[in-house]
Amino acid sequence: MIFSKRLDHMIKFLLPVSLIYMLASSSCNSPDKNDTDYIKGSFGYDLRFLEKYDSVIVLKSGDGNARIIVSAKYQAKVFTSSAEGNSGQSFGWVNYKAFTANIDPHINAYGGENRLWLGPEGGKFSLFFKPGVRMDFDSWKTPAAFDTEAWSVVSSDPVSVNMSKDMNLINYQGTELSVTIKRNIKILERQDIISKLDISIDDSIKTVGYTSENTLINNGKQEWTTETGMPCIWILDMFNPSDQTTIIIPFMGDTTSKPATTDYFGEIPANRIKYADSILFYKADGKYRGKLGIHPSRAKNIAGSYDAEKKVLTIILFDIDNQGKYLNQEWNTVKPPFSGDAVNAYNDGPLSSGGQLGPFYELESVSPAAFLKPEGALVHHHSVFHFTGSENELNAIAERKLGVSLEKIKNELP
Repeated sequence: MIFSKRLDHMIKFLLPVSLIYMLASSSCNSPDKNDTDYIKGSFGYDLRFLEKYDSVIVLKSGDGNARIIVSAKYQAKVFTSSAEGNSGQSFGWVNYKAFTANIDPHINAYGGENRLWLGPEGGKFSLFFKPGVRMDFDSWKTPAAFDTEAWSVVSSDPVSVNMSKDMNLINYQGTELSVTIKRNIKILERQDIISKLDISIDDSIKTVGYTSENTLINNGKQEWTTETGMPCIWILDMFNPSDQTTIIIPFMGDTTSKPATTDYFGEIPANRIKYADSILFYKADGKYRGKLGIHPSRAKNIAGSYDAEKKVLTIILFDIDNQGKYLNQEWNTVKPPFSGDAVNAYNDGPLSSGGQLGPFYELESVSPAAFLKPEGALVHHHSVFHFTGSENELNAIAERKLGVSLEKIKNELP
């Protein structure tokens, strides 16, 4: 997301015209039978809303408390999650107005706390601009394959779902890319979360966690090289902001040299970002639009956020290759094509027109460029975890995994 004109236009979205398929899953597609009304902001409220437009799949942990909503119709995304059943807080951002809006020629964004795009957005290998056109908003279009088209469910069970999508894309170089994406989503049991993060969790802490395994396959007859161009996997997590939410991104090295790209939408004001002890702090209040990124040479495989208002600690884990080539995604063909960031964060805010897409904030991970021979595959893993409960217990998790206390997180940015 590069230019404000584009974001002005993004406020208009649409539900695809027809229901492409129905998923049959009697055990995991409706609210609890004894539940009736849900307040806005709860998982049950979002579930009932989404069921008006799709036969979503709900994956549940063994005890039923942790659950996530997955939609193959809406581009194989995890819409939202809960650590306390249908009445629990809904952690993902859902763009309610998108489902009844007119179709938009540039992008149709429905929200979702874990969604898949392919990059690069800009640059000489862009997937969002036709060959040779000027890289401006009028020419920009999100490929329908990951904007509006449905994916196929390959298999599912109460805790996981496998989905796939064949895509035929043309990049800015004019290279035809025949692509298959396979996406496996699995909800984790409490013990799995403990093992995967190598932490201990007090019984009072409520948690939900899930993994996504994302596989990109070259189905064409041509190898993807520096001459032809190639795509990359791009995972974006959209969450609900608050005045007391801070993004935390650990990085390697000190601040002798600037650790982050901070001018995607113009330079981020100094009172909204801070570096201390090899950790980047970034305000996620949904009130000022900005985006940042960490170069792969300095990025770690973890990031997170803390909402002190609702006492929610979020952690994401993802694959990273510190020596890998990451694609530049800016809307120009001048910047070197392999100068991109591996980890990104975005805070939504008002546009110059006065409108606003969200509010929401994003944590993002990107795979290296997919230098693939025919039938070759690139796999990118990305996991999401939410914890809620007493700050004393959440603090132990934050210190162990993010390397910082909750007190410091709350005080670094006023």
